[in-house]
Amino acid sequence: MVETHEIRDEVDSMNDPVNHPQHYTSNPFPLETIDITKHYDFCIGNALKYVFRHEHKGNPKQDLEKAIWYLQKKLEEYDE
Repeated sequence: MVETHEIRDEVDSMNDPVNHPQHYTSNPFPLETIDITKHYDFCIGNALKYVFRHEHKGNPKQDLEKAIWYLQKKLEEYDE
């Protein structure tokens, strides 16, 4: 039989804003955002992060603008 505290612990881990923020798990993949972005360099990873979460933090336009900002920084590397 499952104990009440076990269920509570499982629910708490699913709603953990530090280790598993909901906006990092709200993407079309069965992974957390970090599981994808860690395979890219800083600018590309951050751009992906902002795209993945743009509809889940309350200001989608701003998050997409941040993604573009990181992509522009990455493009500048090719001009050097």
